Amino acid sequence: MSQTAIQRLYLMQVGDMPEYKIPIVCYLVQTGDGKQILIDSGLPEIMPEGESDFANGRDVIEQLASIGLKPDDIDIVISTHYDVDHAGRHAAFTNARYVVQRGHQLDAQTNPRFAATRPQWDQPLERIQLVDGDTELLPGLALIETSGHVPGHQSVLVRLPNTGTVLLPIDAVPFGEGFTRDKPADDTNPDAEAIHASTLKLLDLVAREPIALVVFGHDQQQWATLKTAPAYYD
Repeated sequence: MSQTAIQRLYLMQVGDMPEYKIPIVCYLVQTGDGKQILIDSGLPEIMPEGESDFANGRDVIEQLASIGLKPDDIDIVISTHYDVDHAGRHAAFTNARYVVQRGHQLDAQTNPRFAATRPQWDQPLERIQLVDGDTELLPGLALIETSGHVPGHQSVLVRLPNTGTVLLPIDAVPFGEGFTRDKPADDTNPDAEAIHASTLKLLDLVAREPIALVVFGHDQQQWATLKTAPAYYD
């Protein structure tokens, strides 16, 4: 096995939306040569005004500490998108390279949706790696462009030695019930077509490649059945 191959995947719940019982999560990938790759960073330490639906729990810094890691140990932060529940602690990882879709980075510059988290994601350009579309970031770790929820959203595919391939749709498909070829009942969403297209793209991926596990990041019912840090998938 290649030394750079993926070895472990940790699932971490860092908070929730109490009213709706929706978990807020992020992920850590470890490679055989010791790289630490964080996928999203969860909620901010102090919630911005207007984000009272969210509640902090055991944040990403505490989660990492539980497996012996400090923020400076993180080599790469994969930014799936810059919503407050996904990019709230980006600035804590001062040694990391940030990986984001070019289209999302460009949209975020003027989109008020991401203004509250700008101090977190607006990092020096030399530390941001812009990618265009589907990208094999490392052996066994692929980024999948899945716009719709926001422009330039990306999902993540993780190939593990024992578990097999794990798909993280992130907010392209946040709940298991939405992983269907049926068009959503609510087609009033101006991005409904793009959301549906990205769902079909991921379903096509599952149809052509053996997928051991699809983790729906905001699905409380599924989340209760998964191994979470300090346990891991390998």
